[in-house]
Amino acid sequence: MKTTALALQHLLAMYAGAILVPLIVGGALGLNSEQLTYLVAIDILMCGVATILQVVRNRFFGIGLPVVLGCTFTAVGPMIAIGGQYGVSAIYGSILVSGLFVILISRFFGKLVRFFPPVVTGTVVTIIGITLIPVAINNMGGGQGTDDFGSAVNLALSFGTLLFIILLYRFTKGFMRSIAILIGISGGTLVAALFGRVDFSAVSESGFFHMIEPFYFGTPSFHWSAILTMILVAMVSLVESTGVYFALSEMTDKKLDEKDLASGYRAEGIAILFGGVFNAFPYTAFSQNVGLMHMTGVKSRRVILVMGGMLIGLGFIPKIAAFTTIIPTAVLGGAMIAMFGMVISQGIKMLSRVMTESHENSMIVACSVGMGLGVTVVPELFAKLPESIQILTSNGIVAGSLTAIVLNIVFHMLPKRRTNEVHLLHEKSA
Repeated sequence: MKTTALALQHLLAMYAGAILVPLIVGGALGLNSEQLTYLVAIDILMCGVATILQVVRNRFFGIGLPVVLGCTFTAVGPMIAIGGQYGVSAIYGSILVSGLFVILISRFFGKLVRFFPPVVTGTVVTIIGITLIPVAINNMGGGQGTDDFGSAVNLALSFGTLLFIILLYRFTKGFMRSIAILIGISGGTLVAALFGRVDFSAVSESGFFHMIEPFYFGTPSFHWSAILTMILVAMVSLVESTGVYFALSEMTDKKLDEKDLASGYRAEGIAILFGGVFNAFPYTAFSQNVGLMHMTGVKSRRVILVMGGMLIGLGFIPKIAAFTTIIPTAVLGGAMIAMFGMVISQGIKMLSRVMTESHENSMIVACSVGMGLGVTVVPELFAKLPESIQILTSNGIVAGSLTAIVLNIVFHMLPKRRTNEVHLLHEKSA
């Protein structure tokens, strides 16, 4: 009974993050209520599968730590952009390839991490958070293109939800604070229901049980720019997961070696691959559950395994998933401001540690964020370039990420001896 209660705590701590991704992506792609219900349900189920893959250790996959895997917010903006440009099928084609890529590089990624130091990952996370804010603002107004966009009711619901979440953060601690977003969304939806702003038809029309279907949204399609974007997302997610691995390693007094890391990366690659096959999402280690373990002092893999089983069970019950689809767009927008703002603050937190280390890091951040945001706001900037080049420039997140990677190599990885020799030659010639 105690194990079940602890598992339920972990489920609630990660639930808001798990359901928000399909709701945001599905809403942006214009999915109907039936499709959206399936998307939420399959995501919940695959979160459970991904978590179990990571916790159950064997020779091929699984790091053997109490790691909770959930869909990464890093992928939200890229998936919306890919779906808008190429369609839903391209999202899952790119997820499939990125999953295979992660499996293939899992053995060597420990050596590739040096290309993704905090100045690069912090910049990428910041760019992703910034590019997501317009999605949240549009939802706060009730959804772009709706007849009542920006109405007093929509603004009251969105800002009321945001204020409720802020108050929960201010006046609660521990577990209550960790589920503040979930409570805020529930409270906002309840208020909206009292004013007749919630449509329960999706709940009444959904069944109590369904079977999952491979390629529910159709045969995947493959586009180089979409694939490259999702591979970058996967690489950043692996770096974030690495931090979680080492945090849990320290908490559980279990030292990690290269084989352990490779098994962990491989488990995430398999989870991403399954996400592509069953039309779910890319997955990464959730840090909020690490905080919950630190708070409770319980670091049992058994608890996380039970939680994974709970998620799988919930994923087969579309009626429960349908309850999440009735959240009014304005309420969701208010919660999204807090969630995406936290993504930006996480990026800034990562950058704050390195910005003061050198002027070079400041230049990397300045140029990369400027490029990422600029291409997002003015995507037609590179429209006249050859298509082979537009693969790298058509998406702000890709453009900003590649800028950060290249500048990090230029400033921190190229031999500086040659630069010093050039300076000496100039001095001699002078």
